[in-house]
Amino acid sequence: MYYRIVKSIIGAILKLLAHIEIVGVENVPPRGPYIVICNHLSIFDPPLLLIALPVQVTVLAASKYRHHPLFAPLLSSMGAIYVRRGEVDRRALRACLDTLRKGGIIGMAPEGTRSPTGALQKGRTGVAYLASRTGVPILPVAVTGTEKMPAGLKRLRRGRVKVVIGEPFTLPATGRKARGKQLKEFTDLIMHRLADMLPEEYRGIYR
Repeated sequence: MYYRIVKSIIGAILKLLAHIEIVGVENVPPRGPYIVICNHLSIFDPPLLLIALPVQVTVLAASKYRHHPLFAPLLSSMGAIYVRRGEVDRRALRACLDTLRKGGIIGMAPEGTRSPTGALQKGRTGVAYLASRTGVPILPVAVTGTEKMPAGLKRLRRGRVKVVIGEPFTLPATGRKARGKQLKEFTDLIMHRLADMLPEEYRGIYR
């Protein structure tokens, strides 16, 4: 109930701040387990996923937001899993695995942090690790326009944001736990699937 209330409030606020176009809602599986991935352009991306997806998603968030006066209540309402950036956070990985094994839906940015240029950065292996360990599908979501919202708001202009939800896919079965080189190969596969959904100027190193 709390999640739905927060979703309604955030949706109303975002629609005041931007013209939002959402494409591909029919591709969203009605229930988990699966992993939602998206490119990361701005602080508006997590709440945008909240309103774009008709399912309840547990998002990953940087630990610095755990006590943030504005974002902490929002993230808590989404059951956020806080992760320490710049290191392998095994506690967060275990929490993600536990959520997926219970049939939940995890939302995360495979880049691990916001892109300073708006274009895709090198993907980290977290998504590949979770998907290869659990066999769950991956739902790719491509976001454009949120990186321009802060500048537009300073000029009292609503931004134009587009969310494209792709078709779920799964990693190739290997019969064993993916490690090292194979995790990197799976990560490249995941990032190229995401890049294919983005305009060329957003594809970065995966152009």
